[in-house]
Amino acid sequence: MKPPGLILVSPVGDIADDISGAVADKVAEVFKAEVRITPLLPDIAFAYDVDRNQYWSTRVLEELEKNAPEHCLKVVAITKKDLFIPILTHVYGEAQLGGKAAVVSITRLNTGLDAVGTAGFMDRIVKEAIHELGHTFDLRHCDDPLCIMHYCRKIADVDRKMNRFCRYCSIYLSDSIKALEK
Repeated sequence: MKPPGLILVSPVGDIADDISGAVADKVAEVFKAEVRITPLLPDIAFAYDVDRNQYWSTRVLEELEKNAPEHCLKVVAITKKDLFIPILTHVYGEAQLGGKAAVVSITRLNTGLDAVGTAGFMDRIVKEAIHELGHTFDLRHCDDPLCIMHYCRKIADVDRKMNRFCRYCSIYLSDSIKALEK
């Protein structure tokens, strides 16, 4: 089943082409969608919080949504900036539940790499991008620790989960896509 629209992967700043490419390839495979790499925001300085020395991810989502082309169904931005929401010390990413925009930070995904290496770092980024896009299709956090929609409190949780949806989340995603086609 193919989503009725285009999904954009939007690098912010100096994100390496291989990162954007890996995310775009996996998004196309998982969501069976047309995917393009298109920068929409040159930077996210507007979301900087001087007291926290971090970037408020919700503000990034608002700007992404404003800047996304109308023909775009969903967009996931990738940044090197450390993200937060006010109730947490940091987030790997955030998305508009049932909305258009998602954002992922690679900053905290780049820790403990002795155990997983460069391929593991890329795998983490891809998992978090798919996870956040899942939220834009109205998927909630899943109790299955292997499901890509499982909430991750620490990097070991990200490494443990698979890069796919469990049976339940797959069905929910399919239903969400069917609803978009109407």
